[in-house]
Amino acid sequence: MRGVATGIPGADLRLVRQEMGPPVGAAVSIEVSGDDYDELARLSEEMLEKIRTVDGLTDLKDDYNVGKPEIEVIVDREAAGLFWTSTGQIAGTVRAAVSGTEASKYRVGDDEYKIRVRLQEDQRLSATDLQNLRVSFMNRRGTQLSIPLTSVASVRQTTGVSEIRRKDMKRVITITGDVQGRVASEVLNEVKARLTNQELPAGYELRFTGKDEEQQKASSFLMQAFVVTLMLVFLTLVIEFNSMMVPLVIMISVPLSFFGVFLGLIVTQTAFSIIMTGVAVIALAGIVVKNAIVLLDFVKQKRTAGMTLDEALIEAGRTRLRPVVLTAVTTVLGVLPLATGFDFDWRELEFVVGAESAGFWGPLGIGIISGLTVSSFLTLVIVPTVYSLLDEWQRRIQERINRWRKPLPEDLA
Repeated sequence: MRGVATGIPGADLRLVRQEMGPPVGAAVSIEVSGDDYDELARLSEEMLEKIRTVDGLTDLKDDYNVGKPEIEVIVDREAAGLFWTSTGQIAGTVRAAVSGTEASKYRVGDDEYKIRVRLQEDQRLSATDLQNLRVSFMNRRGTQLSIPLTSVASVRQTTGVSEIRRKDMKRVITITGDVQGRVASEVLNEVKARLTNQELPAGYELRFTGKDEEQQKASSFLMQAFVVTLMLVFLTLVIEFNSMMVPLVIMISVPLSFFGVFLGLIVTQTAFSIIMTGVAVIALAGIVVKNAIVLLDFVKQKRTAGMTLDEALIEAGRTRLRPVVLTAVTTVLGVLPLATGFDFDWRELEFVVGAESAGFWGPLGIGIISGLTVSSFLTLVIVPTVYSLLDEWQRRIQERINRWRKPLPEDLA
């Protein structure tokens, strides 16, 4: 499609894949801002040449508008004063010759038509036609004069900018491009590397916006949400267990889920999505801890009943294995359609695998499934081990403290 659609005069085409979710701008978006629009155009063209050969970067362009051809009539005020004429009289003559002036009105019944007088079409097509124009006026002495336009003005061809874009009170030109055949983050990193040494005059600024800016905002928000999630989970566990050691052991299952998330993305060859994968990580922080809670709460009950630590851990692993596995399996099966795009087409009455929404929701589903699966099995091994080690260290520390607090013999006292 891009090959067929290239080179159509007057057409502005942008061919991209259909994307799910809210619009986040172009994959590569660069804003260069400053005061002089001509200087911005030069910098924009220079940067375009630097990144034009980046592999996978397509539809690269900027929004600088060179404008349409114009003919400027610049009045020589000193010469006009010598002829006892004014800028207004000269401008009125040029306007009447090109655009026309209303001379009268023609009425037919109740209809009224304006009569506009101007030069014939073949006499107002080029700058040469304007140079041959004569300006007729009556000077201040009451004498009717007719002089060539070139006697009091110069005519030149130029181009004028049709629009100037501003952002934050600064003139700005935006360079945009899409990505095809490569991961967008890789292309963006290569673009940043090529523009690292870009020289900018004083007062000019270059910044990356579009998808990169939105991802940075989303990443910052998700990081804050993740920290708040961990704090809330940890405080809830401290209140529930009335201890610091048990919540710390339970929170070990959270980094175990990270390992599962990245392993699942690698196995399925799924790109890391800042938003969807980040949401999956935050959700797992509240999901995976339930297995450790079920396990250690049972250990606490058995130790209260008189069992030793090793006996309580073995009994907890044997008894709570089925609840841990069942809760993990049911959650995985519930998220599986989201990750695979498994759906039922009610119009065709058939099952569909790989629905369009899977491209957007896939990283979320895969992250939850892989993170929960790996964390559930590692929790059954690592959490009891860490709990046993911490309990042993705590016991030894307590013994040393008690030894230090032991009163001295009477003969030494």
